[in-house]
Amino acid sequence: MRYFRTLGATAFATATGLALVGTALAGTGAAEAAPASLYAPSALVLTIGEGEDPATATVTRAVTLNCAPTPSGTHPAPEEACAELAAADGDFTSLTAIGEDRPCTREWNPVTVTGDGVWQGRRVTWSETYGNPCELTARTAATTVFAF
Repeated sequence: MRYFRTLGATAFATATGLALVGTALAGTGAAEAAPASLYAPSALVLTIGEGEDPATATVTRAVTLNCAPTPSGTHPAPEEACAELAAADGDFTSLTAIGEDRPCTREWNPVTVTGDGVWQGRRVTWSETYGNPCELTARTAATTVFAF
């Protein structure tokens, strides 16, 4: 019986000591090292620019899109855009399939669209160049991701 009392007292002392150490560490900033969220980050910068090379295109429009833990950013429809990206598992290429049969001129006035950042914790860099603004609209009309 004495063995169990000693063991119980030791367990109590250990638990109490750990609680005191935890309280002391909380004041030193150790608790601040814990992750702020359990969600993998999803934060993107989307751009539309004039030119055929993403590195040299003149950016005419740009927005931010944060999808985790909640949709936000400067994108005009973050909830819809995040839902579309989630359905596509972050694959921008699957969002730019040819939609309606929209006639476009064959003029060469290149427009480059980019998506850069982090999607569900993994680095994402994507770009696509279209022959002109009409082709861009025809390719992205079915999605709100590029509607900014």
